[in-house]
Amino acid sequence: MRRFVSRTLAGLLFAGTAIAPLHVATAKDLKSVGVTVVDLGNPFFGAIAKSIEAQVKEVAGADAKVLVVSGDYDLGKQSAQFDNFIQAGVDLIIVSAVDSKAIGAAIKRAQDAGIPVVAVDNTADGAQATITTDNVTAGKQACEYIASKLGGKGNLIIVNGPPVSGVIDRVKGCKEVLAASPDIKILSEDQNGIGTREGGLNITTGLLTAHDDVNAIFTINDPSAIGADLAAKQLNRSGIIITTVDGSPDIEAALRGETLIEASSAQLPSALASAAVKAGAALLKGETLAEPSILVAPELITRENVGSYKGWNSGQ
Repeated sequence: MRRFVSRTLAGLLFAGTAIAPLHVATAKDLKSVGVTVVDLGNPFFGAIAKSIEAQVKEVAGADAKVLVVSGDYDLGKQSAQFDNFIQAGVDLIIVSAVDSKAIGAAIKRAQDAGIPVVAVDNTADGAQATITTDNVTAGKQACEYIASKLGGKGNLIIVNGPPVSGVIDRVKGCKEVLAASPDIKILSEDQNGIGTREGGLNITTGLLTAHDDVNAIFTINDPSAIGADLAAKQLNRSGIIITTVDGSPDIEAALRGETLIEASSAQLPSALASAAVKAGAALLKGETLAEPSILVAPELITRENVGSYKGWNSGQ
């Protein structure tokens, strides 16, 4: 069973589960954490890492060590980072996997060494706890916005991303919504923009060059959307609705500015980080997690409501 949480996560996260609230005496057992994320160049993963570090210090004290590294979309590199964490003797590893399935071998090595592993943002085979945004709902929110704006009719392209669970689920949610609007035609859905601004620019440039009549674009994250918007501008294409997932500071600026980006289903890095650290600390106590898979609800941010959006740095 997966549990859904939102901004009230701090007080509700482990209510009704087998996990007792953390106390200072317990927190002393957590002294060092290794964190490896998909790409620190992506502002979302930077926010996740910063939030994890702050949460570890809060739970374990100012002397706790947090080692943060970037996988850079490279499975071999992230696997080696696990080995470095094992060699360093960290107490806990938190991973945002560059490949949800293939990272399983590295996770097993860590667990064989007695180090619990918590997955955050994406699933990771073998992780003892998984904390993710409800990415299916995020994709649905973004594409429901498009379907409504198009009146259920038009042409759309999807700028896809790396084969990790979060990306797969976002596209799944989008396509589930569009299935109810058969007059919206998906012109492309399998081009991988690797979740970066440059990738979004390159993929969208190619797709807009290939297709004259594009009414909307769904991208799997904010950097891709910013790249897609730039591609449309460079090709002098207008009247295209772009929606995405993340809710980053960059997308806040885009929603307030002169861009084609109209909505982003926002993730909550602080909530994800808080849940991941608390789950890891509980695992270190030898507790069995009653609900090891937790979903954090996203929030759709649009041009109309961005003024009231509190953003990634607002806490829980």
